[in-house]
Formats: sequence, C-alpha cells, structure tokens
Amino acid sequence: MRRGKEAGRRRGRAPLADIIPRRKRPQVSGGAWRRGGARCWSRGWLLSPAGRPYLDSILQKNQRRAFGLLEHPALPPPLAAPTVAYKLFLSGKSGVGKTALVAALAGTPVPPLHHETLGIEATTVYWPAKLRASGRPVLFQLHFWDCGDGALKKFEHLLPACKEEADAVLFLFSFTDRSSFEELPAQMSRVLGPDEENLVRVVVGTKFDLSPQADVTEGDVTAFEGTWGLPVLRAGSGPGSGAGRGGLARVAPLLDALVERLWRRDQIAAGVAPGGEGSPPD
Repeated sequence: MRRGKEAGRRRGRAPLADIIPRRKRPQVSGGAWRRGGARCWSRGWLLSPAGRPYLDSILQKNQRRAFGLLEHPALPPPLAAPTVAYKLFLSGKSGVGKTALVAALAGTPVPPLHHETLGIEATTVYWPAKLRASGRPVLFQLHFWDCGDGALKKFEHLLPACKEEADAVLFLFSFTDRSSFEELPAQMSRVLGPDEENLVRVVVGTKFDLSPQADVTEGDVTAFEGTWGLPVLRAGSGPGSGAGRGGLARVAPLLDALVERLWRRDQIAAGVAPGGEGSPPD
C-alpha cells in the first residue's frame, strides 16, 4: 500500500519545464549560496499582502490547518498553482527534537515532554512560495518522515523504507547536546551510501533559542560549515512555534530554505540550471 501511495505522489509532481523558464542564467558559486547570496524565491512573500490568498489556504480559523492524506489547499481557479511534492527523512539521535521540529513546521502542538517515536510517523506540510524570476507561485507538498532512533537500530528494514524515493535527509543535532553535534559526520556516513549523492543533505540545529544551555558555539558551527560545505539551519524549541500567523513567521525561514535547496537540485537535474548550487534570480 505504501509503495502505491508513493508512486501516486510521484505521478502528481508538476513538470519542471512548465514552472521554470527555459533560458540560460549565470552560475553562482557554492560559497555565495552558503552565505545566502543568491535566492530563487521571494523570501517573506507568503506573509505579505500579495501572498495572503495562499496563506489563507493553509490556515483554518487563523491557525495552521492539518491536512489529511487526500486533502489539498483550496485556491480560486485564477490563483491555481502547480504542486511539487518532496519526501524528507529526519535523522538524528534520540532527544534532539525531530518530532518537535516536524510539529513546529506543521503548526501542530509540540509534545511537552520527550518520548521516543516507536515507528515511522509521516506528516504532510503544504508550503506556498513564489519564484522571483517568473513571479509564479508554486505549492510545495512536503512529506516529513520521522523514525525513532531506537527503532532504526532495532529494525534494519526501516532505514531503507525511510530513504526509498526520498528527496532529502535532514540531519539534526541539538545546540544543548554537544555529542549530537560531534556525531554528525558519522551519522551522515551511516545513513547515506556512496550511491545516494542525489539526496539533498540538510543540517538543522535545534533548540537554538536555549543559548544559556548551549554546548555548541557559533565557532563550532562555522568550522563545520567550512569543512563540510553544508549550511547549518537553526530551529527554536518554543511550544507551538509554528501555529497561527505569528508562528508562521518563525518557521518560514526554515521552510523557505528547505524548498529552495530542493528546487535548485531539481533545476540542475532537469538541465534548466548549470551545475554547482543552481542559478540566481533575475
């Protein structure tokens, strides 16, 4: 049954050629991307007056709407946007906040106490964004797969299932747990094989707002980014941080960064953008 659902999701992906203008654009170096120099999305557009109809489509009574498997945001026909679906697998040691991060991104209640995820939990998040080059909105359907670290170690078939047809792996560490940060290289090599370079690697530091308890410094993060060439995204730990309009402003930078990295990967794979880190907006 799961394979059928995944296949159906893939068939629903909008062709990139229908969304991205086919013309040559200058290439941007990886360093510029890591410093945030080039972006293909209009950051903050969803929270602006122009993005209001798309924002309303993912809200219900001013709170984030939880979408079921067959549900989809409703938009007026003149504002219809193509839907692009991605599967993202979260990896990290127990207690770093994988379940809490997904809850914040989805706008659902964050568990007040830590509890080990016993199996696989899949959560769907819809996120509208607008291309800067064409001004065309795109609706992203993000499938977050969360699996408990203990379950992954106990059942060998869970890791291949989580990575099957995945587009990205989110490697999480906690700013309050230095061991989770130091284990990142081993974790990445353990989860991803040499033939899985097509998967986008994203590193997310959780509990960033608990600075008095931080065991990981900004210097540590900068050194990691320089060594591995991977930008580190940051997420807070506040309860209900993604619920309502105010919460959206807190999680929007992280969701924007995720869809931008995935979109650039697809640009390059489709031959629309040159290799490297993708192309900048006009």
